Amino acid sequence: MSRLAALFASFAGTGALSGCAIAVPTSSFSAKWDKPEAAQDVTGSIPRPPTLSRALDAEDMRRAVAALGTALDPQGSGASVNWDNPQTGAKGSFTPVGQAYPLEGKICRAFLADVAAKETEERLQGAACREKTAEWALTEVKPFRKG
Repeated sequence: MSRLAALFASFAGTGALSGCAIAVPTSSFSAKWDKPEAAQDVTGSIPRPPTLSRALDAEDMRRAVAALGTALDPQGSGASVNWDNPQTGAKGSFTPVGQAYPLEGKICRAFLADVAAKETEERLQGAACREKTAEWALTEVKPFRKG
């Protein structure tokens, strides 16, 4: 009987200990507490894609994205492409910068943009990417800074 009790105790101890090995990554915890400025709020929301300008309405954006696609086409001339919307008075241009480059299975290209809408004028720089058969999607847009 004592042999059976020892065997049972051995199995019980092994079973209890098998659940004790839990790996918890601590790098995000330590970064949060060691350097509070490096901490970021993480939520389950999907990040919003960059937008060209808040001053543009849906039709302005449709026209701008069409011009962006023409300007960034790797087979194109590399010249600036203008767009406008006579109904709203919004207008702008896109100028490709450098050559197209591959990134994560997509084709990407940098650009400079001028946008004028609703009494605001913006000079922007950014990048857009597309899959082989898709439209160009903005990946980065920020105010232009000579650098």
